[in-house]
Amino acid sequence: MQNKGAIKVFAIALVLVSLYQLSFTYFTKSVESDAKEYAAGDLVIEKAYLDSISGETVFNFIGLRKYSYKDCKEREINLGLDLKGGMNVTLEVSVVDVVRSLANYSQDPTFVKAITLAKQKQQDSQEDFIALFGQSFKEIDANAQLASIFNTIELKDRINYNSNNEDVLKVLKEETDGAISNSINIIRSRIDRFGVSQPNVQELATKGRVSVELPGIKDPERVRKLLQGTASLEFWETYENEEVYQYLLDANKKVKEIKDAEAGLNHVKDTTIVEEEIAEVIAEDTTKTDEASLIAELDKDTTKSLIEELEEGIDGADSTQSRAQIEKDYPLFSVLSPNTTRDGQLMKGSAVGISHFKDTAEVNKLLKLKQVRAIFPRDLKFLWTVKPLKHAEDFFQLIAIKITNRDGKASLEGDVVTNARAEFGQSQATAEVSMSMNADGSAAWARLTKENIGKQVAIVLDNYVYSAPVVNQEIKGGSSSISGDFTINEAKDLANILKSGKLPAPARILEEAIVGPSLGKEAISSGINSFMIAFLLVLIYMIFYYNKAGLVANIALLANLFFIIGVLASLGAVLTLPGIAGIVLTIGMSVDANVLIFERIKEELLGGKGVKLAISDGYKNAYSSIIDANVTTLLTGIILYIFGSGPIKGFATTLIIGILTSLFTAIFITRLVFIFWLNKNKIITYGNKITNTAFKKINVDFLGKRKMFYVISGIILILGIGSLVTKGLDFGVDFVGGRNYIVRFDQSVKTTDLQKTLKVTFGEMPEVKTFGEDNQVKITTKYLIASEDADADDQVERKLFEGLQSTLGPDIDFDTFIHDNVKSSQKVGATIADDIKVDSVWAILFSLIIIFLYILIRFRDWQYSMGAIVALIHDVLIVMSIFSIFYGILPFSLEIDQAFIAAILTVVGYSINDTVVVFDRIREFISLHPKRKRFDIINSALNSTISRTINTSLTTIIVLLTVFIFGGEVIRGFVFALLIGVIVGTYSSLFVASPVAFDAMKKQVEPTKK
Repeated sequence: MQNKGAIKVFAIALVLVSLYQLSFTYFTKSVESDAKEYAAGDLVIEKAYLDSISGETVFNFIGLRKYSYKDCKEREINLGLDLKGGMNVTLEVSVVDVVRSLANYSQDPTFVKAITLAKQKQQDSQEDFIALFGQSFKEIDANAQLASIFNTIELKDRINYNSNNEDVLKVLKEETDGAISNSINIIRSRIDRFGVSQPNVQELATKGRVSVELPGIKDPERVRKLLQGTASLEFWETYENEEVYQYLLDANKKVKEIKDAEAGLNHVKDTTIVEEEIAEVIAEDTTKTDEASLIAELDKDTTKSLIEELEEGIDGADSTQSRAQIEKDYPLFSVLSPNTTRDGQLMKGSAVGISHFKDTAEVNKLLKLKQVRAIFPRDLKFLWTVKPLKHAEDFFQLIAIKITNRDGKASLEGDVVTNARAEFGQSQATAEVSMSMNADGSAAWARLTKENIGKQVAIVLDNYVYSAPVVNQEIKGGSSSISGDFTINEAKDLANILKSGKLPAPARILEEAIVGPSLGKEAISSGINSFMIAFLLVLIYMIFYYNKAGLVANIALLANLFFIIGVLASLGAVLTLPGIAGIVLTIGMSVDANVLIFERIKEELLGGKGVKLAISDGYKNAYSSIIDANVTTLLTGIILYIFGSGPIKGFATTLIIGILTSLFTAIFITRLVFIFWLNKNKIITYGNKITNTAFKKINVDFLGKRKMFYVISGIILILGIGSLVTKGLDFGVDFVGGRNYIVRFDQSVKTTDLQKTLKVTFGEMPEVKTFGEDNQVKITTKYLIASEDADADDQVERKLFEGLQSTLGPDIDFDTFIHDNVKSSQKVGATIADDIKVDSVWAILFSLIIIFLYILIRFRDWQYSMGAIVALIHDVLIVMSIFSIFYGILPFSLEIDQAFIAAILTVVGYSINDTVVVFDRIREFISLHPKRKRFDIINSALNSTISRTINTSLTTIIVLLTVFIFGGEVIRGFVFALLIGVIVGTYSSLFVASPVAFDAMKKQVEPTKK
C-alpha cells in the first residue's frame, strides 16, 4: 500500500480534529447538566445559573487556550429546529416600499399602475422587482419618463430631467440593493439582541430574501413584530455622566428601601453616601489601611461588577459580608458599575454605567420602578449600547439620553439623511463615516451641533445606541464626518445604519415554520432510536455475512460515524431530522464500498491467489466502481445542497460529508487494519459456510427476459401516470402556498367534525388529516395567505383556536392552545411556493443532465448514458406514481414537499450508484472477452454483481425500514419515498438500465433462438 504513512497521519489528524470539535459539545452538555441539577426543574434558576457562568472557563485546551461556556456554546453541534424546537422564517425586504419612498410616494397614475402591474408579474416571475417595474412602466405608457417621478431632492445628484429610463432604473437598482443590504444588517442586529443561543441568519440566492433560524423561541408573535418592523433611526442629545451620578446614588438608596420594605424589615440602614458605606466594608480588611470610595474600588477594572470588586477587597477577612449581603445593601450598583477612571474620577461622556449582559434586564427593571423613576429628571432616559466594550465582550454601557422635545421625540430622525459612506480619516489609521442631510435636516443638525459643542450626540437605531460622537463645532450644510476609533467594518456598519433611516424597507414573512419543544424532543428520541437500531442491525449483518472481514467493515463504519459528526461540528453545520436520515442512509450506502472490495477479494482468493495479493488486487479492481458510484451520488448531493434550503440543505450537507468520509474509511481505514492483521499473522476470513456459497449458482437470463420486465414496468407506469393525470399528487404548502398546523388533543378526534367547525370560522373548507396518533391532526388552510397585514398570522391562529375551542374544552385559553396544543406550524406564501416549484424542477433536470454527461465521459458510449437516464426517469415516475396512487389510503402523510424532492434526488443518486457498478462490470467483461457475444457478456456481468447488489440493497433497505418504523411521523413520508426508491432503483439497474443500454448498442448480437 503506497503512502501508508501519509494516510496514517491524515487519519490521526482527522481523529484529533473531530475529538477537539466534539469536545465543545461535551463540555457544554456537562455544564447544562449541572445547571439542571442545581435548578431542580426551575427554568428561571437554570437560566440564571448558565448566565452567571457564561464567561467562566469550562474547557482548557491543553493549556493553549481557554474556552468559556459561552465560547463552547457557540461551537457545539447545532441542532435543527425539528430536533430542538424553535422558529424558522424566510423574510423578503419590501422593494416595493423602497421604490415608493424613492419617488416620495408619488401618486402619478402611470407610476401607481406600474407598481401594481409589477407586483402581479412578480408572483409568476424569477426576475427582480426593478426589472419588472421598468417593463410595466413601459407597457402602460411607452413615452412616459421615469426621471419626472424620481427627480427628487434625495436623488437630484444622480437623476435629472434629461436622464433616460434605463439610467433611472440603474439608479433605482443600486438604491434598492443598498436598502436591502441595510435591512438585512438591521435584521441581523435585532436577532443578535434577541437573546437566542445559536441563531442562524443567511442571505438566500434570491435577492432581498433572508433566512432566520431561532432555536428555542417560545413567543413567535414577538419575533414577527421584531423582524417585520421598520427601522427607527434617531439622533439624541445626551446628559453628562457627572450630571447623572448623584441621581444613581439616590436610586440605589431608594431600591434598597423598597427591597427592605418588601422583605418586611423594620430597621433600614442609613445609606446616605454610598462611598462611605463601601469604605467601611473595605476597611475591615486588615491588609488595607487607606480609605476607599465606591468609585476607586470599581475603577481597578471597569469590566468587573461591584460585587466582584468588594469580594476581592474583603479577601475573605469578613465572612459575614457575603455576596448576598452586598446585593442586599447595594442592589443597583451590584448590577450596574458606575463609569469611572482607575483613579476614582467620573469618566467624561454620556456613558453612566457598565453591566454584564446577564444583568441588563435587572438594571432596566430597577430603573423603571415607579419610585425610582421619580428620582430622575423627566427629560432623562437610558439606552444601552448595541455593541459591548472592546476589551470586555460581555459588558455593555448605559447611555444617558436627554429628551428635548415636548412630544418626547428625538431631536432629529433618520429620514433626513440622504447619504452616508465609510472612508478613512486623515491619519489613515482609523475609519470614519461621512454623512449628508437634506435641507430640513441640515438646519436642525446645525442647531443641534451648535447647542452641544463638547458633548456627545447619540445615534440610536431601534432604541440601541450605535455611536455617540463628540461634537467639536457647529456643523452647517448638513455634511459632517463621524469619527470614533472605528475599524473599516464598523464604519461600514454605521454608514449602513445611517442610510437605513433614508429608506423605509420593511421585511415581510414569506415562509415560516415553528416547531414546539415537545415535538422536537420526540423527534430526537425517535431519530436516535431508529439510528441506533439501524446501525446495530448493519453491524450484525456485516459480521454474519463477511465474518472477520465484516468486523473490519464495522470498524470503518464506526470511524465513519465519528468523522461525520466531527466534520459537522467543525463546519458549524446544523443537524436536522432529515440529517439523521442522511447519516443512516450514508451508513447503508457506505457498506457498498466494503461489499465491492470484499467481493473482489473473494474472487481473487477463488482464483488461487494468496491473501496478501488477493487483498491488494481486490482493492485495486474495486477502485473504479467505488469512485464512479460515489461521484454520481456526490453530484446529486451537491445539486441538492445548491437548490435546497433549511432541513433539506442539512440533509444534503450530511450526505456529502458522509460520502467523502465513507470513501476514506472504506478504502483506507479497512486497508490499514488488514495490513496490521497480516503483519500479526492473523487469519482473515471473508465469509462462512452459508455466505461463501450464496449467489454462486445463480444464472438469471436478464437480457432474454428483458421484454417481460419492460411490460411489467410499463404496466406500473401506465397505472401511475393514469393516477397522476386523474388523481394527481397531494401537494403540500411548499408547492401551493398556505399554512399547516399540527395540533394535538387530549382525546381522540374525528377529522370530519373538525373540518365542519373550522369551515365556519375560516369561511372555507380546510384540509384536516390524522397525523400519527388519532389525537393529533394536521390542518392545512389558505386563509389570509395572501394578506400583507402584519398581524395576519395572529388572526389565523385566533380563528383556528375559535374553530377548535369546542373540541379543546373550556379550560384551554388561546395562549395555552398556542404553546401546548399547537406542536408545529408552517407558512409558505404563494410567491415563495412558485420559487420552490421552479427550483425543484431545475434540481431534478440538472441532476439528470449532470449524470448523463458524467457517464458519457466515463464510459465513452452514449448507450450507457441512455440506459442510465431511462432507468432514472423510470425510478422517479414510479415513486411519484406510488405517492399518487396511495395518498389518502396509507395511514401516513404522502405530501409532495421539499423533503420529497430531496428524497427523489437521493433516489436518483442511489439508483445511479447501483447502475454504475453494473455498467463498470459490463465494461470490464467486454475488455476481458472482446470476441464473446455482447448478449452473453452482459448477462454474465449482471449475474456476477448480484451478490454485491443484494448485500448493498439489503443493508440500505434494513436501515431505511428501521427509520420508517421507529423514526417518527414527521419523517415517515420522506423515508417511505427513499425506501420505495431504493427497491425500484435496485430493480431498474438490473432489469431496465442494462437492457436499454444493450438494445441501444449498434453491435448488439441477438441470442440464437432455441
